[in-house]
Amino acid sequence: MKKNILITCLFILLETVNCLQAQEDRNHGIIWSSLKGLEYEIKAGFNIGGTTPLPLPEEIRALTGYKPTVCFSIEGNVIKWFGQEKKWGMIVGLRLENKGMEATARTKNYSMEIIGDGGEKLKGNWTGRVKTKVRNSYFSVPLLAAYQLSPRVRVSAGPYFSYMTNGDFSGHVYDGYLRKDNPTGDKVQFEGDKVAPYDFSKDLRKFQWGMQAGVNWKAFKHLTVSGDLVWGINDIFKKDFNTISFAMYPIYLNVGFGYAF
Repeated sequence: MKKNILITCLFILLETVNCLQAQEDRNHGIIWSSLKGLEYEIKAGFNIGGTTPLPLPEEIRALTGYKPTVCFSIEGNVIKWFGQEKKWGMIVGLRLENKGMEATARTKNYSMEIIGDGGEKLKGNWTGRVKTKVRNSYFSVPLLAAYQLSPRVRVSAGPYFSYMTNGDFSGHVYDGYLRKDNPTGDKVQFEGDKVAPYDFSKDLRKFQWGMQAGVNWKAFKHLTVSGDLVWGINDIFKKDFNTISFAMYPIYLNVGFGYAF
């Protein structure tokens, strides 16, 4: 019995020593990083915004509805500060995120390719209502310049680069008509409850990039609150895609909180 108690006590002692050693190593790592001007943070948030042409083309006569979708983001950043005062720095990160929306519009002579009742594709100019759904997932890498306004407030700006892992750009048209092939072609009516779907998901561009600017506030010692405006620069569609005759850009506000090490 005494032997079992002794073995148990030795086991607990060894585990305690290992835990203390691991904690000491972690503290040494954080101190070393601090001396080198390195900081680390993890963030979680959500995106609010949409994918839109700029400016709105004349084919879109009015936006009649908009619904943001649930779009989360998870991000890890490494911050390198320069100089003794550590006012200026650089941020490199990796962000997993979703961007999406649902919108309806009233259009006239809107270039469109729809799927007819028999499954055939009909291309032409649409006049009527259009409902669009966008749901895209990305791996994004922000590369930002940072400036420390105060010990608790940091601003940052710079480019980001994204790779789309999953994309959905689809919807349907209703309450209108399609002029086949050109604005004066044969008219195909869609009235009442009749709708025609469309899907341009396969025409989305895999690589996208844009600009990002934001502010980070250290609410407590480790807890931070942040807001970033993320603005796409290149068209979300491939270069050879011409069904939609104007470029569309993702513009989103990311709001979240984080933990700074």
